[in-house]
Amino acid sequence: MKKMIIALSIALSFALPTYAFADQAACEAKAVSKEGKPLYGAAKEASIKKCMGGAPADAGCEAKAISKDGKPLYGAAKAASIKKCESGK
Repeated sequence: MKKMIIALSIALSFALPTYAFADQAACEAKAVSKEGKPLYGAAKEASIKKCMGGAPADAGCEAKAISKDGKPLYGAAKAASIKKCESGK
């Protein structure tokens, strides 16, 4: 019984990386712009990370850290905005 469990765990350890690679390949295929052109660089990496579920939990709050003018906040103002957003107020 122990040998069977060990054999199954070894077999699964080889199968999981293949599945993850296939998942990444599918996400790479989906990394296209609104016009249907392939993404490159940081945009492609962000798209793949989002597709695979690796986006950080606070990414939404960081994106919302903008001024009334629509410009991104920096420094203490950005930190305060993110902290307020994460606390749910």
